[in-house]
Amino acid sequence: MRPEALHFIVCPNCAGELSLSSGATPPADDGHIMAGALACRGCASPFAIRNGVPILLPANLASVNLETASRFAEEWTRWSDLRDYYEQEFFDWVAPLTAADFANQMVFEGGCGKGRHTAIVASRGAKAIVSLDLGESAFVAFAHTRQLPNAHVVIGDLLNPPVRDIFDLAFSVGVLHHLPDPAAGFASLASRVREGGRVAFWVYGREGNEWITRYVDPVRKAITSKLPAPFLRIAAIPPAAALWAVIKLFYRPRANGRGSAKLPYGDYFAALYHYPFDEIHANVFDQLVTPVAYYLREEEVSPWLASGFRDVMLRSHRGYSWTGLATVCRNKAAVAD
Repeated sequence: MRPEALHFIVCPNCAGELSLSSGATPPADDGHIMAGALACRGCASPFAIRNGVPILLPANLASVNLETASRFAEEWTRWSDLRDYYEQEFFDWVAPLTAADFANQMVFEGGCGKGRHTAIVASRGAKAIVSLDLGESAFVAFAHTRQLPNAHVVIGDLLNPPVRDIFDLAFSVGVLHHLPDPAAGFASLASRVREGGRVAFWVYGREGNEWITRYVDPVRKAITSKLPAPFLRIAAIPPAAALWAVIKLFYRPRANGRGSAKLPYGDYFAALYHYPFDEIHANVFDQLVTPVAYYLREEEVSPWLASGFRDVMLRSHRGYSWTGLATVCRNKAAVAD
């Protein structure tokens, strides 16, 4: 971590200020403190800095959250590359936000995985981005963004984020639906945005994915989420190969990039047409590895934005997921106006 990160992070137990403890290693040539400790000035809780990442875990962390983070860390450390097409994918998920919306902004990312979105936002001119993840995938994210002076990676719990409520823009892509309480996760994300700032998210939708909840979810819950990761990687190859073949045979994108409206997942699979097999394999593994995955109906997601926001937008993304965007407005009179 760079010392500047102390302007953004706080104690997860009491929200007190953190300071570097004596004995921390001197900053490396790129300014990062790679090992050492932090101490809370309020409650005196100690926190380690390991491999350049501050580990700010709350005392009451739920075991299911740790299990989920550990399972996804297996994915991000195995499929760790950053690829060019991630940028288009990201801006498709968070539209109507564009690269210009992140420029010169203080950004908070709830759940960064291997840091693919962290790197995109930092390279698009964010004043600073603080990216949080609960698992050891944060070390992969740090390695990918270490050279970016405006990127800061922290290990912590999104349900109790150890950051100040000072951000202009917060986003979470593909994370809230893996929390035990997605609504609480969104509220926690939004709580770190200043008045007048914006919050965005992308989550799985139930609409159009009923077959997954009916046939895949029971297998995931009972079997695949419990399999050792090396074995699951092998077990995911046959369905990934079948999916890859179907995409190549039937989902060639048209000139406008869209897929056939007559086929299920037309636009989604067309967007995957040029992806290499290992990316499809990773996506299948992603669906099978997690202990928790909610597929959310519109009526479940829309209440998240019903109070404390204005300029609310909730849209179906390709008919199978939900993207939300809103401006934080805690002042009731301003909401009424």
